[in-house]
Amino acid sequence: MAFPFSAIVGQDESRRALLVSAVDPGVGGVLLFGDRGTGKSTAVRALAQLLPPMPAILACRYQCDPERTDLQCEDCRRRPHPKAGLVPVPVVDLPLGATEDRVVGAIDLERALLEGKKVFEPGLLARANRGFLYVDEVNLLEDHLVDLLLDVAASGENIVERDGLSVRHPARFILVGSGNPEEGELRPQLLDRFGLSVEIRTPEELAVRVEVVRRRDEFDRHPEAFRQKWAKQDARVRTQLVAARKRLPTVGTPESTLRCVSELCMRLGTDGLRGELTLVRAARAYCAWQGDATCGPEHIRAMAAPALRHRLRRDPLDESASTTRIERALQEHFAAAAA
Repeated sequence: MAFPFSAIVGQDESRRALLVSAVDPGVGGVLLFGDRGTGKSTAVRALAQLLPPMPAILACRYQCDPERTDLQCEDCRRRPHPKAGLVPVPVVDLPLGATEDRVVGAIDLERALLEGKKVFEPGLLARANRGFLYVDEVNLLEDHLVDLLLDVAASGENIVERDGLSVRHPARFILVGSGNPEEGELRPQLLDRFGLSVEIRTPEELAVRVEVVRRRDEFDRHPEAFRQKWAKQDARVRTQLVAARKRLPTVGTPESTLRCVSELCMRLGTDGLRGELTLVRAARAYCAWQGDATCGPEHIRAMAAPALRHRLRRDPLDESASTTRIERALQEHFAAAAA
């Protein structure tokens, strides 16, 4: 039983980043990096139970979208009239010790031995299609699994070719990772694949720490009663999320917003254009979440740090933390714009 999303104390930036990714999966996932025991996995699992169910082809092992034939597996394309229904959004854990076969899928050995048939047994990537793939301690993930995730994340497909078996299936998921920077850095190639990066620190305010302990203790002692206590708040968040998804295609992104994002990234010296594209999408999704019609400076301010902090070049003349550099650049940019 997961902790209610609305009952999480603090963690404003991480909750906002997770919700923005749920509004627009194209943002590219979320990396939660910070101290141990700060509720990173709690927030991810709380979001999972908050998500509204999604339409899917019921007979499909990959939860294919009945309305997107271009993203369906070969079996679904061949079905004349597939039966559709609502299913929970999958949130799949990828454990550190997982084998490659468990992740990508492999031949069903039992059926191969009993029936003499080569039948594909889907892996974790198949289960995560159209949902979330959660990797705890992502910075400790083995290199060959990192390479595999990079390939699938880029293509949106999982291709398995081994032992005379050739299978291709959709594997589009929101990648969510968490980890403690003291236990190792994340490979730059994988770090760049996360749309948003959130720094989580142990709260220093006494009142916040006491409230965290109080709510967690209440949940551990009376979980069902605690969930009922927060059910209305979670229902409101779910309703707001559904409304934001519907509103997203109509959100306006004026030329001034695009110029603002590009000027900010130039001021910070970010590598490539992925940061700008991510910030535009994240700001627009946050605009939809807020119920606003046009993406503007307030939405850029809210999403700039998580969209850009992991894309900054190291400056030997400026040892300031990434977040500090972004906040300073925002102040300088909007001060210059107002002058």
